[in-house]
Amino acid sequence: MSDRTRPMLTPPGGETKVLLHSCCAPCSGEVMEAMLASGIRYTIFFYNPNIHPKREYLLRKDENVRFAEKHGVPFVDADYDKDNWLARAKGMEWEPERGARCTMCFDMRFERTALYAHEHGFPVMTSSLGISRWKNMAQINDCGMRAAAPYQDLNYWEYNWRKGGGADRMIAISKREEFYQQEYCGCVYSLRDTNKHRHDTGRQPIAFGTQFYRATK
Repeated sequence: MSDRTRPMLTPPGGETKVLLHSCCAPCSGEVMEAMLASGIRYTIFFYNPNIHPKREYLLRKDENVRFAEKHGVPFVDADYDKDNWLARAKGMEWEPERGARCTMCFDMRFERTALYAHEHGFPVMTSSLGISRWKNMAQINDCGMRAAAPYQDLNYWEYNWRKGGGADRMIAISKREEFYQQEYCGCVYSLRDTNKHRHDTGRQPIAFGTQFYRATK
């Protein structure tokens, strides 16, 4: 895959140092390689206390660590404080995907990302979450902007990572690297709803750690 197929990226203010909140390797693969191709110095911040169960969390994190090490990208492994996430989700257990619970989830993850960026001298933060077609990009960007707003020295970069072929390269990189392919958004309620849909349509429930992207032969 040639870097010439990617646009040259310029973070807000012409900065070259970025803190990238990453949710998983498949979503962040294209974002990571696009920033590297543009000469942007960045660090991955992995803070995703929503992911359930712990086995699934470790599968997603380990894939991201593997890809970061391949490219020599610094990786910050933040706390897995799932109890805090569950407490914040109380009362939203039956909210639909892209609803209020997801807004809470993005807010929580981005608030921690913004605090780390502020405390460690990152002038820009962004996230790989928006590259997925399953996500509401406006919802994600609103949460990112809200998290960065309290810090005058921090900007949230609301770049559309899907454009310019980014979404297609995301899949191509996932197949090339044979990343673990998660089958639901991540939280316990997403898992519940996905398995209910599978049951209602005659499919087997999700089996953790069994699905991987495969390169086309």
